[in-house]
Amino acid sequence: MKAKSAEKKPNIFVRMGRKLKEVFSELKKVTWPTFGKVVKATGVVLVVVVIFLVIFGAINYGLGELLKLITSLGSGS
Repeated sequence: MKAKSAEKKPNIFVRMGRKLKEVFSELKKVTWPTFGKVVKATGVVLVVVVIFLVIFGAINYGLGELLKLITSLGSGS
């Protein structure tokens, strides 16, 4: 009846073990960056974040002041 009974999959623990073995095998092939490169890349990211923080903060402040101006003109005071 069942033709697939001969092609039975191994149990979940065997499959997980194989997958874990493959993952560690691939991780051995990875070229990891040096500590200096990591620090440099982190510094670049932080500088870009601060620049965007200043830009968006200025835009937010400007739009807030514009809103105050518009609402003060609309109230007639």
